[in-house]
Order: sequence, then C-alpha cells, then structure tokens
Amino acid sequence: MRLSSVIGWVCFLAFVALVSFLFKQLNWDDLAWYVVSPETETGRRNLWFLVGGVKYTLLMSFTAIIISIVLGLLIALPGLSPSPWVRMINRVYVELVRAVPILVLIFWVYYGLPILHDDININVFWAGVIALALSDSAFEAEIFRAGIQSIDRGQLEAADSIGLGYFGRLRYVVLPQAIRRILPPLGNQLVYMLKMSSLVSVIGMEELTRRANELVVSTYRPLEIYTVLVLEYLVLILIVSMGVRYLEYRLRANESI
Repeated sequence: MRLSSVIGWVCFLAFVALVSFLFKQLNWDDLAWYVVSPETETGRRNLWFLVGGVKYTLLMSFTAIIISIVLGLLIALPGLSPSPWVRMINRVYVELVRAVPILVLIFWVYYGLPILHDDININVFWAGVIALALSDSAFEAEIFRAGIQSIDRGQLEAADSIGLGYFGRLRYVVLPQAIRRILPPLGNQLVYMLKMSSLVSVIGMEELTRRANELVVSTYRPLEIYTVLVLEYLVLILIVSMGVRYLEYRLRANESI
C-alpha cells in the first residue's frame, strides 16, 4: 500500500474518531426536536412554513442566473476584441463588480436605487435578483471569455471560409462548442447563487433563511430550526448538481454521435 493511501486512511479514521467523541459529548436531553417533527402538529406547521420558502429561493436564484448568463455573455464579447480600448470595457466592469461584496450590493440596490429617482420603486424580490445577477455576471463574463478563447483557431477559420459573419460564427460555431466546455463552471455558479440567495433575507425576502430566522425568534430553538435549514439547502444543491451532471452527460453523448 502506498504511503499516500495510508495517510488518507489514518486521516479518515481520525476524523471518524473525532466526530464520535464530539457526538457523545452532546447533551441530547436539551434538544426539542418536536418543533420540527412531522409527528407533532407544531412540527408539521413549522416544517410546512420552512418548506414554503423553497419556491422563493428557487425562483429568485434561477431568475438571477438567467439574467447573469445573458449579461455575462454581453460583457464577455468586448473582452475578445482586438482593440485594447474595447477590451477595457470588459476589464473595468469585471474588476469593479467583483470587488463589491454581494451583501453590500444588495443593500445598495434595495436602499440606494429608490433614492436616485423618485419613480424607482423596487420590491425585495427584484432587489435580490438584480443584486445577485449583477454580482454573478462578472464571473459569468470570465467563464464565457475563457470558454470562447479555448475554441481552436481552425474552427474560426472554417467559419470564415463558408462566409459566416461575426454573429453567425458566434451562434453556429463558437457558442455550441463553448457551452459544452463551460457547463461545469456554469453549474457551479448556479450552486453559488442558491447559497448566496440566503443573504437576501437581510432585506426581508421570505426565502428559506428568512423563514428559519422567524421561526427561531418565535420558538427559541435555533439548533433544531437551522438543522432543518441546512438539510433543505443540502437537498436543493444535491438536486441541482445532479441535474448539471446529467446535462454534461447528455452533451458528451450528443458530441460522440
């Protein structure tokens, strides 16, 4: 057996021993799982209230990721220009947006935009969507730029030889191949979006985290409530990850035909 395998097994066994020790130290008598137990009326009511936030989390995350993908592609295109001045548009946008913490951006969109103009009246849902989409669009732009630049030069020359223009080459040659390569990082960004959507709870969005916080205030049982919240996010992210891997498998299968 190789040394690396021995070290790996030792670390694994040490981790199991540590978890077992900590597990035995917990005071289970102080826990009140009835507040989230499906066997009690209170637990069923609390669980239903928590699960009700899933639709808002999913709707906000998927809306934001769609907007960020479109915006990211538009920002990525100037970064591929031979002109340094046009490429500067891409670099300035990406660096500025990535430098702003997403929580600060949420506050700025929700509280700051209405001050700029009297006609701007934005609710918490769209404030969260706009902030998440803007923040993620900078990362999407870099993903698209890297994916497009990875296309072989011969593919572009072949597209030019059959008379395709810039947008035709992008639509029929570049993007179909680039999508296959950037799908894994796009999937990672969707997972990231699901997790970051919890920050929108600070402005009152009734998603998973906000509802969990409200239950904690009313029941005074943070461990039980937040444990269910962790499990909810875990299930959501595992489902999304499985969906992304299935899409990768389908794209590879279609490519091999």
